[in-house]
Amino acid sequence: MKLYGASGHGKVIIRILEDLGLPIRKIYDDRAPFKILNYDVLKYDGHENENFIVSIGNNKTRKKMVEKLKNILFAKAIHPSALVDKTVKIGEGTVIMPGAIVNVDSQIGKHCIVNTAATIDHECQLEDFVHISPNATLCGNVNVGEGTHIGAGAVIIPGIKIGKWATIGAGAVIIRDVPDGVTVVGNPGRIIKK
Repeated sequence: MKLYGASGHGKVIIRILEDLGLPIRKIYDDRAPFKILNYDVLKYDGHENENFIVSIGNNKTRKKMVEKLKNILFAKAIHPSALVDKTVKIGEGTVIMPGAIVNVDSQIGKHCIVNTAATIDHECQLEDFVHISPNATLCGNVNVGEGTHIGAGAVIIPGIKIGKWATIGAGAVIIRDVPDGVTVVGNPGRIIKK
């Protein structure tokens, strides 16, 4: 496995790969050279092209890096303690962290992050580059648009549609659909930024 990105999010992915028993061949970062968790971090030379995960937590930056890496075959990583139903479809480049739960008939897009102890219930759909933060809960039939960030501990009630590139604040309770590109906070959730 090869990682592109060596910060805090990269550390978590390193530990997931170690827990899975998958060897980490290379770690790349634009700030290289340095070390992370006793691994050497290098500048990408363009020669490696398979089994990559872009280990960058910021959704926009992760998308830019994926677009920059041409002709790359991406892998995915699911921590052994995550509970993922056998019917779930998971896109390339996606990482599912320790203790996360993804229930029946859900679909997780490409290059998503399902963070520690997040819960995604039945028939949810996440488009590409979504980040579900620690302890966030998506009840059944929730749709989350590309690039949206669901904050830590947020709760999304069943059947809600959240637009693209939106931000749901930590601890927010979402009881209405959310349009593209807004920031929503509070209980019940209210738009504070468009």
